[in-house]
Parts: sequence; C-alpha cells; structure tokens
Amino acid sequence: MIWWYKGRRLTAVVLPGLLAFTLLAAVAHGESVALPGLLTSGGNLLFLMHLTPLIVTGILAHSLAQRLPEAEDLSVRPIQRYDVALALCTVAVAVSAAGIIGALAGSPTAYEAARNTLFLTGLMLLAGAVHPQAATVAPVAWVFVAAFVGYRDFHRPWPWAVTLHPAGYVPAFLFCLAVFLCGLVALRHTRRRPTS
Repeated sequence: MIWWYKGRRLTAVVLPGLLAFTLLAAVAHGESVALPGLLTSGGNLLFLMHLTPLIVTGILAHSLAQRLPEAEDLSVRPIQRYDVALALCTVAVAVSAAGIIGALAGSPTAYEAARNTLFLTGLMLLAGAVHPQAATVAPVAWVFVAAFVGYRDFHRPWPWAVTLHPAGYVPAFLFCLAVFLCGLVALRHTRRRPTS
C-alpha cells in the first residue's frame, strides 16, 4: 500500500489540493461575477464557489491517472478498491469542509459547493471510465456550459443545470449524489491504462 500511496501522490497533490479548496471556500463563499447569457437577454450570475469543486476534480483526476504499471498489473492487489477509497475520502473531506464553512458563515453557496463537488466528481469519474483525458475536461466543460446557457433568466436555472440550483433544492442534491455513486461504481470497474 505504501507504493500506491506514493504513486498516487497523496501528500504532494491531494492534501495540498484539499487545503486550497478549503481556503478558497472560506474566502470566496460570497463572491460572484456576472457573465453574459447566451440564451437570455440578461446576465448570468456565477458564484466563485461554483468553480471551487474543480480543484477537487482536478487533483483527484491527476492522482488517479498516476500509475505504477509494474506494481498495479499484478492481479492480487486491490488497486480499484484503493482508488474508490481515495475518491470517497477526498470528496468526504471536501464536502465536510464546505459544509462546515457553510454552517459557520451562514453561506448557502458553500453548501452548493459541497453538493456540486459530489456531482462534478461523479461526472469526472464517469468520463474517466470512457476516456482518461475526458476526466479533467468533463467537469470544467459542465461548469462553463451551465454558466453560459444554464439559466432561463436571471436566477432561474434550467432543471438540467443542477450545479446552479439553490442549496436547499432536494432533487438537485439527490441527482448529484446519484451521479457520484455511479462514478464510484464506474471507477471500481474501470481498468486504468497508462496515458500516452
């Protein structure tokens, strides 16, 4: 397990990334920027907290892409279980940190970041099961597509734009949780190959 820990670069990549996520969530939980709407006449509001889950998906995608083929190709080692545990623990820490910040600061956008971390990580894992390079692109593409075309009008997101819904919207949370669980299942059954 030591070779897996070092190979996945937990100390060098995952832990600093989680710290950066937590610090950014603590500092930027109320900040927003207005973007032009492509489908509406008004602007679209994008909270910086909608971008913070990309830190988690980025570090996790990078960590899972690190391979030691000579050690991992042996069938006796439960690599996929270790990777699922890594994804689960990373997301649990990020969601807990965002939830604590939301509770302490009274910030609904911090709760949204927690929920969106579930969805975007699940999306990253599902995309990575299809193609390794898609793992980093899919969450970023989702965030920006949702930001530019996810609103019917100002403050009213389309049903499919789950990352833009308010924190208390239960159907969005349940959908995000389902996508994350599907991503874990996909990770468990994905045989990783070296990236070229």
